[in-house]
Amino acid sequence: MMNKIKYTMLLGGIALAILGTASCKKDYEAEPLENVTIDYVFDPLDSLGINAGRYLNGLYADMFPRDVSMNRISGNLLEAATDNAIPSNLEDNPAGRLLQGQYSAFDRIESDMVWGQLYENIRSATIFINNIDVVPLNDSKFEALPTGLTVKRTWKAEARFLRALAYFELLKRYGGIPLMGNDARSLDDQIELPRNSYSDCVDYIVSEMDAIRDSLLYYPVPNPSRNSHRATKGAAMALKVRVLLYAASPLFNGGNIDGANPVTGYTALDNNRWQRAADAAKEVIDLGTYALVDDVRKVFTEQYNSEILFFKQWSNNRDIENTNGPFGFGTQIGGQGQTSPTQELVDAFPMANGVPIDQSTTYDPNNPYVGRDPRFYETILYNGARWLGTNLQTYLGGQNRPGGSDLQTRTSYYMKKLMGDFEEAAQYSESQRDYILFRYTEVVLNYIEALNEAQGPVSEVLAQLKDLRRRAGVDAGDDGNFGLPTSANKATMRELIQNERRIELAFEEHRYWDIRRWKIAENKLNLPLHGMQILENGGQFTYSQEEVFQPRFTTAMYLYPIPDSEVLKNNNMEQNPGWN
Repeated sequence: MMNKIKYTMLLGGIALAILGTASCKKDYEAEPLENVTIDYVFDPLDSLGINAGRYLNGLYADMFPRDVSMNRISGNLLEAATDNAIPSNLEDNPAGRLLQGQYSAFDRIESDMVWGQLYENIRSATIFINNIDVVPLNDSKFEALPTGLTVKRTWKAEARFLRALAYFELLKRYGGIPLMGNDARSLDDQIELPRNSYSDCVDYIVSEMDAIRDSLLYYPVPNPSRNSHRATKGAAMALKVRVLLYAASPLFNGGNIDGANPVTGYTALDNNRWQRAADAAKEVIDLGTYALVDDVRKVFTEQYNSEILFFKQWSNNRDIENTNGPFGFGTQIGGQGQTSPTQELVDAFPMANGVPIDQSTTYDPNNPYVGRDPRFYETILYNGARWLGTNLQTYLGGQNRPGGSDLQTRTSYYMKKLMGDFEEAAQYSESQRDYILFRYTEVVLNYIEALNEAQGPVSEVLAQLKDLRRRAGVDAGDDGNFGLPTSANKATMRELIQNERRIELAFEEHRYWDIRRWKIAENKLNLPLHGMQILENGGQFTYSQEEVFQPRFTTAMYLYPIPDSEVLKNNNMEQNPGWN
């Protein structure tokens, strides 16, 4: 047990439901920071848990990502390190370095290779878990909880959720990592723990979610997201789904990059892992608490809706628009155009009837943005799209792609998703922004992917895909199939599901990890990425694709390198393959 903890009280994030005033508590805020100890945080005289509540609040504020800006990779979206987008600024750009493998155990991309930060989060959560029992929380002084719950039980479960979430963020980046149990160890402690197996890590996180799910808040319809800034039962179940989905995926299940090494994945293929993931996702669906939202944009601009299972609270701001909005509207309005969507992403969107563009009889390469899937128009800003009361000019020399040294699109496209309703506005205004970590659409996509892999393209898979396309506004067609084939084998359905996931979850930090866990990054990220060259002549446009970036991917890049400092100080710390 450590004797002293120095931590900054983070009071501006999650508002805890603490009512009334404490009749007998220590003056926490009056204490100098260097004198704040465990005894002050976890005060046996603090019946309202003011100090412990602030500490829990700090766990939420510090959970990954600490910087809740969507452009968290040193000003870039993580999507700009995939085949969906590139950074418009390629000069010594961290996202560009991720795309080309320009990192090592010595020279890491700190904004995503967050080993130390995540272990700090694990340690802080463990301190809370180990010490909250001494605080005499008086449930009558708090907002009423669902039957069977107590404030202490719920708070402790929330800390266990946040700890498990940090472990998963490590697991998907590095493979098996040291599990600390309930020991609150710091990175500076002289311990030499070996890495646990990948299987052990998966089992631990899943068992934690099973153990705490019924100790967390649970609000059924019509208020499913009332407390989705806190860990709820739905959030715990969704984390379990994601962990099991990744564990069932080829990178870890059958495609282990180091074959017989239990740290880098399972050492044998087991198709039943897909069924476990499908069953876990179906449990979330069967809650009946969450539902698809008709207007997807509201998921990201309205704080409470039936799609959100868990988010990190942010604020009202215009940061997304300022950073990613189209260049060309002047400094007063803003728009740096930091993210350039690729032609590969644009081409992934089918036509309005759901038919892929390479199979459509109505797709016109000379007028490529007409008659597309409605999700295209909510995701991409293209030449001629309405924005800030005008039609965008992303042709060479146009207002929004004039050339020169100013930051602007490299592909003739700008990102639209995550931004507010500014098609006809004169300028940007502040909108509610939150960093959504889990939403219902992902759960549905997880379900159909796992179900198809476990059982093949059964009717339930097709039915769920239809629901997603119905929600998106895709034309049902005379056969009511929304452009989907009436029959397909597992491989064909896999491609459909992977593409549906690509366009549904674009710019939400899934594509980067999906192409890795599917073990297709070596195919996708060793091919040139493209944009559209658009020439204007008398109001007529000529379109031709052009190469804009050459990524690079090696097998070693499926997992991040363990920080060299950790390997040097711990003789039992095994480095990931290819990074020695």
